[in-house]
Amino acid sequence: MNITQTIETVFRKVLPSPFTIAILLTLLTISLAFFFTDSTGSENHLFTILGYWENGIWNNSLLVFAYQMMLILVLGHVLVLSKPVSKLILLLTRMVTSTASAAILVSISTMMVAFFNWGLGLIFGAILARKVGEYAQQNGIKLNYPLVGAAGYVGLMVWHGGMSGSAPLKVAESGHLEKMLGSDMSSRLPDLISTSETVFSWWNLSIFAVLLICVPLFLRFISSKVKPTELNLPEYQFETSEGKISGAEKLDHSKILAYVFGLIVLIFYGYKYGKDALDLNLGLNSLNFFMIGLAIVLHGSFSRFIKAVEEAIKGTSGILIQFPLYFGIMGVMKSTGMVADISDFFASVATETTLPIFTFFSAGLVNIFVPSGGGQWAVQGPIIVESALKLGVPLPKAIMALAYGDQITNMLQPFWALPLLGITKLKAREILPYTLLLMVLGSVVYILGLLLL
Repeated sequence: MNITQTIETVFRKVLPSPFTIAILLTLLTISLAFFFTDSTGSENHLFTILGYWENGIWNNSLLVFAYQMMLILVLGHVLVLSKPVSKLILLLTRMVTSTASAAILVSISTMMVAFFNWGLGLIFGAILARKVGEYAQQNGIKLNYPLVGAAGYVGLMVWHGGMSGSAPLKVAESGHLEKMLGSDMSSRLPDLISTSETVFSWWNLSIFAVLLICVPLFLRFISSKVKPTELNLPEYQFETSEGKISGAEKLDHSKILAYVFGLIVLIFYGYKYGKDALDLNLGLNSLNFFMIGLAIVLHGSFSRFIKAVEEAIKGTSGILIQFPLYFGIMGVMKSTGMVADISDFFASVATETTLPIFTFFSAGLVNIFVPSGGGQWAVQGPIIVESALKLGVPLPKAIMALAYGDQITNMLQPFWALPLLGITKLKAREILPYTLLLMVLGSVVYILGLLLL
């Protein structure tokens, strides 16, 4: 049995579904809180903890956050399904002449798109890889399709350090840090941390630039060591066929109405958020607002837009049902004092230099069990921020260390690869050999970046 088959077998035997993992983590957190936190003044410690858990589940600001993340994924997917983006993908496929050129094209394009929006990058990379396979099949080009599929997934190892990253965008919202850690720490916390200090900092952009060079070159090297695979791919196409249109239905298909409304949204976006965009200070709401207007314009009718939303929304079930469970975990950890206890432990064993590295590795480990950047920020964010304050580590650096660790183990955790596997018709064991190597490469780049930059 080779290494990839071994890994697949271990994952199948050890890891249940992400929802079951969320339930197990919930039970573990409640148990730890019951046995290891102070029950003074509580007649029934267990029910007090369950009360904290329920309060966390229905935390209004966190539920808004969950909806924001669902919109990011859906709108990114909707943009990919628009005709202009589809034409761009078809145009890019014509540049393919070999496995090496395909891997370079797909990896660079996917990382660039994912840096803008993780949902867009995830689906863009999947469809681009699929279309490259179809083009190679039609033109007799020999191709190692699993390697190209892996290249279409690399956006998930850069997304959290990009413009739609959960952690950097949430801390860019006024008052988020205080809401997360409590008003008693407001004197030690900034009102917000601008994305100019995180996503658009010179050191984060430098790390991203290094990956834009190293990943394609690494895949080019690997392509020379692998053999072509057989291709048997029918054409992948987003179905938008429509029957006879009459009466008020014509409004649903009106290009003029769609363009007018979409342009109103984009013009108002420029009026309200233009200065923030120029100052490189983005937020989840402003990004989603921009993508709504852009998606309507690119689809050219409300009918096409809604059909694309219906197609895209299938991938949001995990966020919809799992995020409240993570919010419940956060409620227990915060209200029982577990966050402070864990941050005290980090502060006792780490230093200003090593805390970002500890954060990177712990975030990577947590991501295997909590495959959601937003859910992970809800659970781990308070610990990281409080530990950084105690050790004097710059908050932007600590936050991005969490983002780097979260995103890199996506190359090991196949949860977010499911849409790609469905579109490309590949199996997890076919892309894992390459994504695991990319995880090692990316880890080296991120660790060096945290230590040197």
